[in-house]
Amino acid sequence: MAEPTHTRLRKFNTKDTYPEQNLDNDLCQAVVAGGVVYLRGQIGQDLETRESVGIGDVTAQAEKAMANIAMLLEEAGSSLADIVKVTVYIIDPRYREDVYRTMGKWLKGVYPVSTGIVVQALARPEWLVEIDATAVISDTAEAGRTEVAQ
Repeated sequence: MAEPTHTRLRKFNTKDTYPEQNLDNDLCQAVVAGGVVYLRGQIGQDLETRESVGIGDVTAQAEKAMANIAMLLEEAGSSLADIVKVTVYIIDPRYREDVYRTMGKWLKGVYPVSTGIVVQALARPEWLVEIDATAVISDTAEAGRTEVAQ
């Protein structure tokens, strides 16, 4: 049998993450495959404790989501500078400016493609924003540099 050509980071089961829901799905926070890092949508949640943070504060939730994205990309051998696509889910269109300003601070000079979607709700009622990102593993990331080519 051939060796897998992908790596799954921070595996978990939904029955532990969402004990109030009747779920049993094996998932992970990131998959590295073919030089690409695919991240699970990140929200205002501490990845170590699973505690929701910034309840009622969309800016704090976006900040935590971006911090999670930066941490997961580093664990995967990539960086914020290597993000190629982001998808932003918000539950209220009035949150757009706060979320995009926060995300923009983290992605200054990166220029990823972006899709924004207003949804009725996220997996938990206290979550106001979810940010999904895809990145590559580049020579820049492997060398530990975060410069962005012009």
